[in-house]
Amino acid sequence: MNRFGSFLYDWGGLNKSLFLLINKMHAPVFDQLMLVASWLGHPVMFPFYMTMVLVWSWRRPEHMPIRNVVVFSVGYLVTSVIVVPVIKSLLDFPRPVTVFGEKIITIIGNQDAIYSFPSGHAAYATLMVASLMPGCSRAGKYAMLGYVFMVCFSRISVGAHFPVDVIAGAGISLLIVNLIRALLPA
Repeated sequence: MNRFGSFLYDWGGLNKSLFLLINKMHAPVFDQLMLVASWLGHPVMFPFYMTMVLVWSWRRPEHMPIRNVVVFSVGYLVTSVIVVPVIKSLLDFPRPVTVFGEKIITIIGNQDAIYSFPSGHAAYATLMVASLMPGCSRAGKYAMLGYVFMVCFSRISVGAHFPVDVIAGAGISLLIVNLIRALLPA
C-alpha cells in the first residue's frame, strides 16, 4: 500500500487505536450479544429478511412500499454479490488478527483470515436499513438504526474488522442505495 493509501486506511494510527479500544470491552453477556448482532448482519440472512420484508410490504404497504423492497433486492445483488467482494479481493487489506496477532486482541467466534476491507456485514446491514427505512414509523426507524449500529459495532468488538472497514462498508451501501433510488422511477 502506498503512503497516501496507508494514511487513508490508518488515519495516522487512529484506526488501530479505535479498534483496540472497542475490542478490549468484554463481558460474557456482552460478547454473546456481539456474536448475535454479527450473525444477524451476515449477508447470508438475505433470504430470511427478504421474506419478512415481502410479507410486511404485502400486509402494510403504507409502511413498507414495494419500491423499498426493490431497492433492497437490487442493492443486495450490487453490494453483497458484486461490489464488496470485488473490492475485498482487489485490496486484500489484512484482518486485525494479522496486524496484531492473537495474543493482543480478543477474537470471538470464527473469523475470516483474509479480505478485511470493506466489512461485508456492515455493508449489508446498512444496505438493508437504508433501503427499507423510508416510510417506516418513527419506532421502526429507531429499531433499524439500533440494528445497524449493533452490527457495525459488533464487527469491531468480535475482532473481525477495523473501524475503517466498517465505515467503508456502510458508506458503500449508502452510495449504492442512493444511486438505485435515483435510477428507479418514482
